[in-house]
Amino acid sequence: MPMTGFETWTEEQRRIASDAEAWVRAKLEHESSGHDWRHIERVVSTARTIAKAEGADSFVCELAALLHDMADEKLNDDPFAAEQELVRWLAECGISEQEADHVMEIIAMLSFKGGSRPPMLTIEGQVVQDADRLDAIGAVGISRVFAYSGAKGRPIHDPSVLPRSSMTEEEYRNGRDTAINHFYEKLLKLKDLMNTASGRELAEGRHRFMETYLEQFYAEWDGRR
Repeated sequence: MPMTGFETWTEEQRRIASDAEAWVRAKLEHESSGHDWRHIERVVSTARTIAKAEGADSFVCELAALLHDMADEKLNDDPFAAEQELVRWLAECGISEQEADHVMEIIAMLSFKGGSRPPMLTIEGQVVQDADRLDAIGAVGISRVFAYSGAKGRPIHDPSVLPRSSMTEEEYRNGRDTAINHFYEKLLKLKDLMNTASGRELAEGRHRFMETYLEQFYAEWDGRR
């Protein structure tokens, strides 16, 4: 029977989660692209909420949520080396091989990458993916898209650059884009990609907020308000 709450963890599990938190925080605390420690903190908090509601293994969810950006290609000059470091950390931290493989599977399948990823295979993966996607939408998601755009030199808006309806992973990462187009290429799609009932419920209000924001943005851009 999977564990469904932090209160059921062993002392060893608490130590492992604490060690993971310290490692992640040291690496990402000063990241300025919107993928910083505070992003991780929010994803962990949301994953706890969803895991409890969905009856998922809270320890696996927490560890995957904590570590999910450690080998991300956006944050590492050598993603392969970062992934190998993550594999070594999991092998040495004290969890079982099965748990380590589960965490790595979740992390490997987590990213949006233009929407071309296969579906998550476990409820724990679905929980963490929903938590990560929820942090990409709503008020926080709006803040993050502009932080990331600024870090990457991407303009706020260019009416001559239209959103792409389909794209390869390479085009998604490196194509000509704007912050506003990213709403249409990713953020507004996420509500319908939620895996869990809890994730779908949380996504509804955040999605509506983005739609309201875009209405206001275009009105101000055109000088109508």
